[in-house]
Amino acid sequence: MTGIPLVWIYWAVSLTIVTYISSFIVKKFPLYGYAALTGFYVMYLGASQIFASRIVIFNMGFYKFYAPSAVFIYPFSAQVIDMINEVYGAKKTYISIGIAFISQVLLICFIIMIRNLSPAPFFQYEEAWRKLFGLSIRIIGASWISFLICENLDAYIFANLKRRFEKNILLRSVTSDVADLTLDSLIFVSIAFYGIMPIIPLIIGQIVSKNIIGILDTPWFLWYKKMVGSSDHN
Repeated sequence: MTGIPLVWIYWAVSLTIVTYISSFIVKKFPLYGYAALTGFYVMYLGASQIFASRIVIFNMGFYKFYAPSAVFIYPFSAQVIDMINEVYGAKKTYISIGIAFISQVLLICFIIMIRNLSPAPFFQYEEAWRKLFGLSIRIIGASWISFLICENLDAYIFANLKRRFEKNILLRSVTSDVADLTLDSLIFVSIAFYGIMPIIPLIIGQIVSKNIIGILDTPWFLWYKKMVGSSDHN
């Protein structure tokens, strides 16, 4: 319990910083805004693959859920996809998803490459390192499948709702994120942890915790939209 408030402070401060920087670059330097947002997107995904192997307690006060610690990172990636889609359109969003996917393929290649190197005789954490990153390989494989399905679904839903309800920013942001984060929880946990950990509690924990955090970050997206104004670089 003592660590929860500090976690949320870090989360809010991080989201505030990245939202402000993103909106500033998009508004003042539109030619670099797309690259900056895609860079943040790739960073979030890489971090989430590493953090996903640590299962933590997500304490709601009235109930405790178990979920991968990356639940605090996933909504960042869902939000940045919306940020790209809002200003640069669906086509460039799909390009960002493709770039991010290639980065994840490279990440797994790098992990395999490093695993094949012989450890130094004085390195005391080889067994723990191999267990951690051995699990990460399976996690990343699960992520590839859920990523390609859910991120493209997010982009599709957001773009279609934007065309039909252009002025309803809240509707397209929340709906696309909830669909993305919920389906991702079902696919990812089933593939990554089946036979290793109890998947039903993890699925429930992920769906609840990721969607709560995903909804909580909505004001930052609305703030982003307000700061960039009517900027549209489709």
